[in-house]
This record gives sequence, structure tokens and C-alpha cells, in this order.
Amino acid sequence: MREETYSPGLAGVIAGETNIACVAQGNLLYRGYTIQDLADKVCFEEVTHLLLFEELPNAAQLSSIKKTLASYRPLPGALIAALRTIPTSVPMMDVLRSMVSYAGHFDPVDGNDEAANRQRALWLTAQIGAIIAARYRLLNDKEPLAPKEGLGHAAQILYQCHGEAPDALSEELIDLTLVLYAEHDFNASTFTGRVICSTLSDMVSGVTGAIGALKGPLHGGANEAAMEMLQRFSTAEEASIWITQALKNKEKVMGFGHRVYKNGDHRAVILEEKLRKLAEQKGEYTWMAIYDAIKKPMTEEKKIYPNVDYPCGLTYFLMDLPLDLYTPLFVASRVTGWTAHIIEQRRNNRIYRPLSIYTGPKERPVPALDER
Repeated sequence: MREETYSPGLAGVIAGETNIACVAQGNLLYRGYTIQDLADKVCFEEVTHLLLFEELPNAAQLSSIKKTLASYRPLPGALIAALRTIPTSVPMMDVLRSMVSYAGHFDPVDGNDEAANRQRALWLTAQIGAIIAARYRLLNDKEPLAPKEGLGHAAQILYQCHGEAPDALSEELIDLTLVLYAEHDFNASTFTGRVICSTLSDMVSGVTGAIGALKGPLHGGANEAAMEMLQRFSTAEEASIWITQALKNKEKVMGFGHRVYKNGDHRAVILEEKLRKLAEQKGEYTWMAIYDAIKKPMTEEKKIYPNVDYPCGLTYFLMDLPLDLYTPLFVASRVTGWTAHIIEQRRNNRIYRPLSIYTGPKERPVPALDER
């Protein structure tokens, strides 16, 4: 008789094989390349090519993928019209979930083979950035902007939001966050996408479901939650008092800890270095003091380290981006990882169907209506 085991949250359960990313204590690899090396040397479009086509692009391939993204970036008029009907109070992640599903009705790619799905992945990547920017413009009583020729993907998102090309540091930082967030193994949203597409459902459905999973504050919403936490304090002293009490009360501190990394998130270290440069450039020493006032006791006393969401929240904040945009920007990056996994899932597909342990009542008869 087979022994049944139960692992809450599927912790420690191996649910599949992948050659896309390796998440380990020592490092994070995208198809064999370390995240540090990628962060230092390549842009988001190169990472997109790596995830979808399995190798870093040469110069001609990089030029081609940039042109393809540019061709897929303009939004259908019907989608912009639909955006206008959504109440301004609706959170950006809810809007993005609905609009990605809606965009699927205008999918320009024919077929469902691997080549077609790679193109569909590029189309989704381009459309998601444009949807985020269009919604941002409408919320600020401005008309959505057409893409600007010659801008990279990260700069294009900022341009279509603000109407002007970003400065070099802003472009570098957004591009870096897109690189760092692009892929992370069988996390909750990626697994959701794989489960959906294991039924042989379509890529747009898989990405829509993944957005729903990423929305939660224990996953993609953590960068917003981390910044909301920091905004409670006006001084480092206030933050120190709070964190001391929070640790005594065993409260959850957003932006810290990870299901896999126990000795620190490599991505957080990479981004924090750039964050400190940004804060220095802007003279935002108080915010960094608050950031460090919470980080220090967490790392030194509790040995719980920041994940990438902790520095990301403050990075976006110091770039004057609204909190409601933080998790959608995560989507703008992670869509590349999601779609790479969906393509991989279809190569050797088996529908996900785990077991459960029944804890309800024992078998019993149905009483007559007048006896209930």
C-alpha cells in the first residue's frame, strides 16, 4: 500500500523538471547564467530572448527581437475603449488581469506550435507594458501615448507613462528590475500558469491566471506591501521602535524571508546597491535610514534577510512611481518567465492532478427533508 504524505503549500515537493531557471542557496541561474552576470551585462530584451529562445541573442537577433516587440506594442482601439470604462477605483492588477484576457481576443498570432507561442509570448510582453502605461495615463486624465521609436522596452514603458524619455538612471533601474524579476522557477504564479496550460488551455489563459496568483501580497504584491510598511514612519527612530515591538510580537515583516533562500536573496543584494546610488543622487537619506532601521535587526538579530521586494518597493517609490504600479511592473517582467514555462510545459505535457487527504465527515445517509 502506497504511503500518503502531506506537504502544506507543496513545500519540498518536486512537481516537475525545468531547464529555464535554477533557484538555489548559492545562486539564481537563468539557463545557466548567474543573475549577477546577467544584471551586470545584459538588458531585458536579451533576457527575454534567453528565456524564450534558450540562448542569449547575437547582435542581429537582439535587433530583431526589439523590432518584434515594437511591432506588437500598439494597443487595439477596442482595448483602449474598454480601459476607459473601468472605474478609477479599480486596482491596477485587477485592470491588468482583465485587459490581458481581453487582449486575447485580438491575438495576432496564428497557431499553437512552439514557434507561434514564442511569438505570442513576445506579443504579450509588448502588450502588457503598453496596457500598464495606458491605464496610468487615463488615471491621470491624459490620453494614452503611442510608442516612441528607438526606445528600449524599459524606457518605452516609462515614456508611455510620463510622456518623456526617462533619464539614464531611471531607465537603468527599471531595466534592472525587469531583469531581476523575469524568472524564478516554480513559484506560485509560474506554477499556476503551468497548471492551467497543462490542460492544453491557451497561453493567454495561463498568463491571465498567473496574474491572479501574482496579485497576492505574499507573492508579487509584496513590493507594494513593503513600501506601505516603510511609509508608516517619518524617521529611522520611529522605524526602530516599531521593528523592536514587531519582532517581540512575532509579526510578519513584509519584504523579508523567502521559501527557498534562507541566507539571502541574491537579487536583493544587486538591487540594493543601485537603490543606494539612487537615494544618494536624490538626497533621500531619511528613507534609506528608515530602510536600514528595519533591515538591521531583521538580518543581525533574526537572521532573516530581505527578498528582492524590499529594495524594489523603495526603488520605485524614489522614482516617483505610484504604489499601484509596482506589481504590474513585476508582471511586465515575469510574463517572459511565465510564457517560457508554458512553452516548456507543452513539450512533455502531463496534466497536474495532485491528491488530497479527506478530513470531512465519515459516510452518512441523507436524512429526509422533514428530519433535517
